[in-house]
Amino acid sequence: MPRISLLQMDVAFGNVEENYRNAERLIREAAAAPERPDILVLPELWDTAYDLERLGELADWQGERLQAWAGALARELHVSIAAGSIAEKREDGIRNAAFTVDRTGTTVSRYAKLHLFGLMEEDRHLIAGGRRTLAKLEGLTAGMMICYDLRFPELARSLALEGAELIIAPAQWPKPRLDHWRTLVMARAIENQVFVAACNRVGAGGGQDFPGHSMIVDPWGVVLAEGGEGEEIITASLDLDRIAEARGRIPVFRDRRPAMYREGPAEV
Repeated sequence: MPRISLLQMDVAFGNVEENYRNAERLIREAAAAPERPDILVLPELWDTAYDLERLGELADWQGERLQAWAGALARELHVSIAAGSIAEKREDGIRNAAFTVDRTGTTVSRYAKLHLFGLMEEDRHLIAGGRRTLAKLEGLTAGMMICYDLRFPELARSLALEGAELIIAPAQWPKPRLDHWRTLVMARAIENQVFVAACNRVGAGGGQDFPGHSMIVDPWGVVLAEGGEGEEIITASLDLDRIAEARGRIPVFRDRRPAMYREGPAEV
């Protein structure tokens, strides 16, 4: 069974160098655990936090630094790294982008956040992504979502229909909506009968408090592991047979009626 660890870290506002040091410390600590994880997950925008006004100077050009750094650590430590998301600068603007590298150090996916969160002014500073993303990691298929994406069940369902067994969701989810976080993470797992590994940050920055409570949830909605409100590593094993078990006992995918879900007026 693959093991996954969520690196629930504090994020220094706009201090990229400090954040890289802290992330590497947690990666090395997780990889040295007696029961080694196969996949490590970082939170959303762990490199810059929501220092959106300065992203023009802080953002990583095409994710080059992130990919080189994560690739080298993955090769050295023999672990796959879902490197949360970072501020990625490209010719047409900056994206909130998640990169995943396998244990050979190869980048196997890049996903830019599809749904920008206006309440934190993402829509003023960032460009939305334009495609869904799946990654092959440690013998399973993982779909990517980022924070606010969790509020859009259509995205999670489309990933599950395309073969996702695990949804990885890095986040900077604020404390006032902690109940929403826990409910949505469990709902995405239950309705799609997949594992969800959701890694939230802790600490404070940009006028927001972040409560952690990173979660690993199985296809039945059982919380396999959950963090508290401090910096920590949350780990669980994924029994992939649980997917077939859930889908066999409650055949949601067999009983779907896609023609009924198309947009248009309902009959009155």
